Amino acid sequence: MSLTHTGVTTDPADLAPCGREDHPDCGIRDVLDRIGDKWSVLVIVELAGGPRRFRELQRAIDGISQRMLTLTVRRLERDGLVLRTVYPTVPAQVDYRLTETGTGLTHLVKALADWSLAHRTVIAEARRAYDRTHPDHDIR
Repeated sequence: MSLTHTGVTTDPADLAPCGREDHPDCGIRDVLDRIGDKWSVLVIVELAGGPRRFRELQRAIDGISQRMLTLTVRRLERDGLVLRTVYPTVPAQVDYRLTETGTGLTHLVKALADWSLAHRTVIAEARRAYDRTHPDHDIR
């Protein structure tokens, strides 16, 4: 895959993630991978406020590259969490909004984001303390 590739790749494991459809974990891991990745969380939080155009999302999400935002919204669209609408204008206007399924997820993602914000100082101090007592264990 090239550095500029922005297509959504499919993994044969997506079709039967656990090998057995009756397995209790079947499907859970791949969904958690998507909604647990930092860019997806930030896109969902931003779209919880309503539809956004691509550049609006990019400006609102600090540090996300154009390529990563493209991949993230495509993956969320593929998973049925985001709807991409193209308007017949010149140039074409595109906006992104949460689907009903995506909207149902917002309170959970927002709670995770709020928890992260509330505990960032405590976690940063725990990391510093760990790093001081374990100088030979670089796990970053």
